[in-house]
Amino acid sequence: MAKAPGSIRDSICGYLQTIGGEGSIEEISRAVVAQMGATSPSSIRSYLNNNVGKSFERVGRGRYRLKANSHDFTLLPAKLDLGPVVIVGKAKLYEADCFEWLASEPVSSIHACVTDPPYGLLEYTEEEQEKLRKGRGGVWRIPPSFDGAKRAPLPRFTVLDENDRLKLHAFFKRFGILLNRVLVPGGNVVVASNPLLSHIVASAMSEGGLEVRGQIIRLVMTMRGGDRPKNAHLEFPDVSVMPRSMFEPWVVLRRPLEGRVQDSLRYHKTGGFRRISDEKPFRDVIASQKTPKREREIAPHPSVKPQSFLRQVVRAALPMGQGTVLDPFAGSGSTLAAANAVGYRSVGIESDPKYVKVAKSAIEQLGSLQEIDPI
Repeated sequence: MAKAPGSIRDSICGYLQTIGGEGSIEEISRAVVAQMGATSPSSIRSYLNNNVGKSFERVGRGRYRLKANSHDFTLLPAKLDLGPVVIVGKAKLYEADCFEWLASEPVSSIHACVTDPPYGLLEYTEEEQEKLRKGRGGVWRIPPSFDGAKRAPLPRFTVLDENDRLKLHAFFKRFGILLNRVLVPGGNVVVASNPLLSHIVASAMSEGGLEVRGQIIRLVMTMRGGDRPKNAHLEFPDVSVMPRSMFEPWVVLRRPLEGRVQDSLRYHKTGGFRRISDEKPFRDVIASQKTPKREREIAPHPSVKPQSFLRQVVRAALPMGQGTVLDPFAGSGSTLAAANAVGYRSVGIESDPKYVKVAKSAIEQLGSLQEIDPI
């Protein structure tokens, strides 16, 4: 099928703008194919060469970037050169914007990604975080206490409008493009989601070049759903507006393999999930619990996940037990703590200095909890 006029150009420029720097013909071609389907490499190469000096600069043999004064796309800030602000065991935490950090990292340098991103995007702005910290709610639903137990606040995913969902799709597509760049072939990506938005996450990140590989279901009862109609609960006592949510989906993706699974396992140490034991494979349904009070006290973050769950997922993400696990939305460091607990190297990125401060102590404390059985 013929490509729409300008589509190859838009795809090339969009990719280079997203990574905020230079890319090889191979990287650019992979991104174009991921977005547009089968595309002749010669068409991509010709477009790049024919527009050097106009839209692109050649920075090395077979390597290009957007021209600095090009008005076609807005360039990202200069690449970062940061050192970690926290080092605990095998974990390193950087205070940075994760998109800028990912764009600065070497190609094929990360082996797996396990993360719980922001979803409404709005709820992690400084203004909404301040409302949450002061107990005012904002876009966060502050539930009442039940039987003396204070429940965790949850973002109001049901209030997202069509424009919010479009922004969400763009956010996760960009995330997928950047991960596809830094992951080694066969590298796993496991992304926390929820039943209302997991389809957007999966489709957007697959458009970024990653392969959808299913979901991991965390069996845990949440506060979402099951309510009677608002302001009409007496009139309709036998009706729930939506089912009570009893699970949390985590979308599973990977960077496409280059060759066979066995080749990827030999050369990249990736391409599958680590088994629980000789008799038991890793499974896509995991019985879980709400994050225990002691863990929430150690790592006070509105969406901190329990170590009992995270350690299982992090352990499985590296099939050979070798490599580096990335959490680009590290929060208070619970994923890095889980990686330390199972003996893996890990890297976390967090943009909020308040959570970075929490993580400085939380990573070590969570990772040293002994009562947690990761299997």
